[in-house]
Amino acid sequence: MGILFEHAVVATGEGGRVLRDAHLLVENGIITALGEGSWVPKHEKTEGHECIDATGKVLLSGFFNAHTHIPMTLLRNYADDMDLHTWLFSKIFPMEDRLDGDAVFWGTQLGLMEMLAGGTVGFTDMYYFCDRTAEAVLDSGMRMLLTRGLTGDGTTGDFSGDIRLAESRALHSAWHGAGNGRIRVGLGPHAIYTCSAPYLSAVAELACTLSATVHIHLDETRREHAECLEKYGKTPVRHCDDLGLFAGPAIAAHCVHITEEDMDILAARNVVMAHNPRSNLKLASGIAPVPSARKAGIRVALGTDGASSNNTLDMWAEMGLAALLHKGATLDPLAITAGEALEMATRIGAAAMGFETSGTLAVGMKADLQMADVSGPHWQPLHNPVSAIVYSGRSADVRLTMADGKILYRNGEFLTIDAEKVRHGVAGTVDKVFGGAFGTAVMV
Repeated sequence: MGILFEHAVVATGEGGRVLRDAHLLVENGIITALGEGSWVPKHEKTEGHECIDATGKVLLSGFFNAHTHIPMTLLRNYADDMDLHTWLFSKIFPMEDRLDGDAVFWGTQLGLMEMLAGGTVGFTDMYYFCDRTAEAVLDSGMRMLLTRGLTGDGTTGDFSGDIRLAESRALHSAWHGAGNGRIRVGLGPHAIYTCSAPYLSAVAELACTLSATVHIHLDETRREHAECLEKYGKTPVRHCDDLGLFAGPAIAAHCVHITEEDMDILAARNVVMAHNPRSNLKLASGIAPVPSARKAGIRVALGTDGASSNNTLDMWAEMGLAALLHKGATLDPLAITAGEALEMATRIGAAAMGFETSGTLAVGMKADLQMADVSGPHWQPLHNPVSAIVYSGRSADVRLTMADGKILYRNGEFLTIDAEKVRHGVAGTVDKVFGGAFGTAVMV
């Protein structure tokens, strides 16, 4: 059955192109018609199409969250107001040791609900117990680039028995291409300070063997940058490049302290930079040099990071902040325009994850989209829909989220996730993991 949207404002994502009072037709997961005015069918078999009156609504691509740790919703509001290394090693890692596959499953489900309600259709994840995340995403209908978080300090160079690398190989074999191609699997070396140089070389070799995307935290803090210079005599970017991590497709999260030389390397290797402004600000890591990176030719996507360091998975908020932050940091009102911020949240993120036919609304593209209500006073008057999306829009305005042509969320209802079951699962998991330290009123 096809789905026809009529009387919509459509922000196509193609060079700022906007259509008003437009129609968009979805058939078999693909956008098959798009244009202003009412749809004129080219054949008589139109019965059976669901018609959605999108008056007072805007259609735009669904968001693609280029870097997150979705099960960390369980740690939301748990450890705040501290620097990254204290937060990670004193609070997060010890608590993560208490998680199991069921905890990861329920944390994932909670994150999927949050993202769907905010118009996100795909995300890049790094965590563990990844089969449980894959199960949840498969049933949800969303898209994902899944990477098993990898850490290793071995120096021998022989990692044939490494359990984490073995799990990554098995994960790729079991899940890459699952769900009509909605699930892709890459490799997730955590960072240069949790992985030895020989271990990162082994990861790079496996990535080459599997033709898999590498997803890594990179140059997030001044401490990481300084310690890499002291230990290896080079920057984190140069270190990773020398070890072969950028020989194939790669996503480098954060890149807060990269140098001009680093930017040249990332651009030459076509590495996608995943910008996480809210997390970087909250952990006092700094502000990534996104305008300079873009001028150097680096593709920059947007990510939320985990809900433990953001504390949301809200790509509307991330997009708006990205557009504003760099204006203030550079004193240049054109540092990141509204159109560029929207592109970072949609098309560039989709391509980074390997979903090249997603991220824009055009005939022949995948129907991965969201519909937001623009009738509220904070949207009016709608002089420039793209500017309004970035500077006025909120995740609460989302009324419908669709991935692969299937409606997954509509008017507050999750169509592929049992919300009540998730509430009970999360409440039980938090009580088990935290030992009741925070009481029982964790889900309201």
